[in-house]
Amino acid sequence: MSLPTRQVHLDFHTGPQIPDVGATFDPAAFGETLQRARVNSITLFAKCHHGLLYYDTNRPERHPTLPRSLDLLGQQVEACRRHGIRAPIYLSVQCDEYAATLHPDWIAINPDGTHVGSKPLESGWQILDMSSPYADFLAEQIEEVVRLFKPVDGIFLDMCWDQISVSKWALAGMRNANLNPEIEADRNTYATRVAQSYMKRYNDLITSVHGSLPRVWYNSRPKVKLVEEAKYLKHVEIEALPTGGWGYTYFPLNVRYARNFGLPYLGMTARFHKSWSDFGGFKPQAALMYECCQMLAHGASCSVGDQLHPRGTLDAGAYELIGNVYRHVEECEPFCVGAKPVTEVAVLRAPGSYHVAPGDTNEGVVRLLQQLFIQFDFLDASMDLSRFQMLIVPEAHPMDSALVQKIQQYVRAGGKLIVSGVNEQTPADLKTITGVGSVSPASFRTVFARFDPKLVHNVLATDYVLYEPTFLLTASSGATPLATIVEPYFERTFTHFSGHNQTPPADATRFTPATLSNDGAAFGFDLFKAYATHGSTSLRSMFAAVINRLLPVPLVKSDAPSHAEISVTKQSERDIVHVLSFCPQRRTPTLDLVEEATPLAEVSISLRVARPVKRVSLQPGNTPVTFVMGGGYVSLNLTSRHGHNMIVIE
Repeated sequence: MSLPTRQVHLDFHTGPQIPDVGATFDPAAFGETLQRARVNSITLFAKCHHGLLYYDTNRPERHPTLPRSLDLLGQQVEACRRHGIRAPIYLSVQCDEYAATLHPDWIAINPDGTHVGSKPLESGWQILDMSSPYADFLAEQIEEVVRLFKPVDGIFLDMCWDQISVSKWALAGMRNANLNPEIEADRNTYATRVAQSYMKRYNDLITSVHGSLPRVWYNSRPKVKLVEEAKYLKHVEIEALPTGGWGYTYFPLNVRYARNFGLPYLGMTARFHKSWSDFGGFKPQAALMYECCQMLAHGASCSVGDQLHPRGTLDAGAYELIGNVYRHVEECEPFCVGAKPVTEVAVLRAPGSYHVAPGDTNEGVVRLLQQLFIQFDFLDASMDLSRFQMLIVPEAHPMDSALVQKIQQYVRAGGKLIVSGVNEQTPADLKTITGVGSVSPASFRTVFARFDPKLVHNVLATDYVLYEPTFLLTASSGATPLATIVEPYFERTFTHFSGHNQTPPADATRFTPATLSNDGAAFGFDLFKAYATHGSTSLRSMFAAVINRLLPVPLVKSDAPSHAEISVTKQSERDIVHVLSFCPQRRTPTLDLVEEATPLAEVSISLRVARPVKRVSLQPGNTPVTFVMGGGYVSLNLTSRHGHNMIVIE
């Protein structure tokens, strides 16, 4: 972790109607508050979504009520430097109310002809088109900020998603690029090109003014595009406010992908009860502790979002909350700085949106593997697979001949393979590897699975519904069917049904929903989507049977409850096992909340090790832990009332 470990992202979106910007700002108090809260980096505002500036400038966009005598950003940066606190600088990109009002022709246009963003009588942001002259307008602002504040600790450019537009500027650009604006795919392609073009342009601009390229981050970019865009970056930030729309699986999903690009990375949550600019909204300390310790467990630096009051005084309550958590983070840092995640399973990341939609395939992967304590990474298909013992290809992942050949080579070298969503179009070579003899469509939308309890544990002697459409598989010679498909009496229709939901099971068939061979396993339905959508524990039991067979000596073994999260990192000559025990609960129609840590009692944890262990301790606190060695594992029992435990093995 070469990034500062205890960061704050300080929003300051302050409308022109606010009458007293900076009225109570005290640079000494500003720096001292941050120091007491153990903050070692804070992102400060040069320009907000309102398009207003907060430094000493003659540009007309300077906030109209910021006193001429007050260089707010300049004094904030100086106060931070006095305390050894880094101060990257923020500028808003596609949100700029000042520019949108002054130049409405710069606003992005939807394909239906409406403006992108808020409607005329709504309070909200209008979205600028980066193929318009606004890109030049923003370049002038960036150039001035870098010139005035160099050397800078970083530049944070926000609201940089791929924005579809059919403005006159965008239409001309698409024509020049031989793209057809009537075709959605071409509009998407152009939007990505525009974004990547200004990323390169602004990097070159900053370098020319600064003399070198500092850390520049383009926020709101889809993480899946890191494979193309890592060349523009020196680090990665993963904005993930769990209660702000991202949920509690967004960070672990994306950090397991982002950490494979060789760049330092951080997680960003916020102190807000809900989302950004939630003035007066404070999450419980346990929630912020969980979110920051989850970052540490994945080898990331921490960042907590806040919003400065317009008068310029940091909220005492917010920094009491942040400080309470950051003091723990600081105590953990000797065992986190430089620590690298240790993983054994690779998952090819399925296509997905910026925010994970409920029932998303990748979300299902995270939930299933985390609950089974499997150490895994998400990968792009172009990445090296050789360091992993197992490869998972989830449903919906695109497949071509090059990838099939790569997978075959991987399996020939000893790797194991799991393929979900097998159907008639699945390449024959993958079916062979995973023990699939035949594939045929089911006659019913909903079928049932009858498990052999000797093979699949923790299931009842009954027929479990498979909520998602299922293909009928047979196992090839030498392979094992994981269950028997049981069909219902008949298909449910509006004229022909029985009961409230699916038609009851009737007759067993010769087919199976999943197969298991020596080299792999196949599921004839969308396993991960099904688990994310329905949460049926029978699916987890079936998947666990596959893991137990194909990965018989996993890195971690534990009888911890399924809500616990166990992650392994390695730091020089010691291994660190992070055990998180927090349990988000759905306390409102839309919010999963954490109010306290969940105690653990006599939980057994075993870590596979390559050499004898001399000492095990619980950190921070340096408490010795009794352990035993056997079968290539170091094993111990953990009893703790704390939500974050670091087991350090030396």
